[in-house]
Amino acid sequence: MSSIEIAKQTLLQFGLILTIGTLAGFLAQKIKIPDVALFLIVGMSVGPDALGLVNIEADSALNQIVLLFGASYILFDGGASLRLEILKQVWITIVVIATIGVVITAAVTGIAAYLVLGSPLIVALLLGATLASTDPATLVPIFRQVKIRDRVAQTVMSESAFNDAMGAIVTFGVLAIAMGTGEFSLTSSLLELLKQSIVGIVAGCLLGYLAAVLIAHERWAFLAEYGPVVTLVAVIGAYFAADGLQASGFMAVFVFGIMLGNKDLFGFQMQAGEAQKLDEYVATTAFIMRLVIFILLGSQVNFAIMGQHLWGGIAVVTIFMLIARPLTVFVCAAPDRRAKWSLNEMLFMSWTRETGVIPAALAGLLVGMKAPGAQMIAAVTFIAILMTILIQAPTTKWVAGKLGLLEKT
Repeated sequence: MSSIEIAKQTLLQFGLILTIGTLAGFLAQKIKIPDVALFLIVGMSVGPDALGLVNIEADSALNQIVLLFGASYILFDGGASLRLEILKQVWITIVVIATIGVVITAAVTGIAAYLVLGSPLIVALLLGATLASTDPATLVPIFRQVKIRDRVAQTVMSESAFNDAMGAIVTFGVLAIAMGTGEFSLTSSLLELLKQSIVGIVAGCLLGYLAAVLIAHERWAFLAEYGPVVTLVAVIGAYFAADGLQASGFMAVFVFGIMLGNKDLFGFQMQAGEAQKLDEYVATTAFIMRLVIFILLGSQVNFAIMGQHLWGGIAVVTIFMLIARPLTVFVCAAPDRRAKWSLNEMLFMSWTRETGVIPAALAGLLVGMKAPGAQMIAAVTFIAILMTILIQAPTTKWVAGKLGLLEKT
């Protein structure tokens, strides 16, 4: 097939994704459920294993570009919605749950996979590590749509942004042992995590401050009317600045969003019209990104491979949702005297831990590297994505209501 034909096919597929996704988003709004759940279902129905309207390979450069930029932009949007005065109250819980919490989740899920699936222990632990990080691309839109008590929503969103680095470190540490290429070192892993965190935070702070100066400074805001373009360039710049220094690009874009969203604390104020234009642009772009990401993710579900591990995978993911996550939350959040979490708040955080883009990307990398048990890990990862997004996302508002955590609008 010629390059022009490939281009036409790709353009047609993205046109279909945008059309179907817009209708699904409208329907989700009408029936009052988070749109990511419907996007995933729509993606599964239009993928090559169903209607065959969308067929973009998971390991293609195009798919990776969409995942990288889309997840980065959604993270930036989430960071911009956070308030520093609230984060000051809960930062201890965020740090602990995004580090020690990832290890607890990985260990409990790995042991469950070892007992239920009969996999070798190291392969089971590799699965646990792959699933251990939560997904900002799912959680940020949910909390944009369902108004939960601020400190709970911001803790869960911040955890999802900060734990991707820890999830990747644990996954590749276990992989090194599984493939016989190295031994896991706690000290070196902690140093690597510290380095990734500091570099990512510094890169995000610097670019966030620079962007705020360029679009909102009283004297230097000569790019104020180009605010949307500045944010676009800065999101890409923050990701690659951190990534080029072997740090977490996702952490950098999240911190960049926090800086820009809290620019008023640094004495920067955009004109009302420009601020509204920027807000509308960010909201629309974030919607398009999650629409494309989750329809693509759904279209790439391999029903044949998933079917081979279906019942065992469901059992492992049930343990993952109902035992590993609550244990992680209560061990990490209950001792935080500063935050003083209530039982209802911890129960809600235990329920809200959707799996999505980051674990899917890690599973895809393991398949590409021909890691031990990679096909099984990919299958169970997709089962986890489907179960958490289709069960937890639509019930978020109901659970929050029952626990008295909904904000009055």
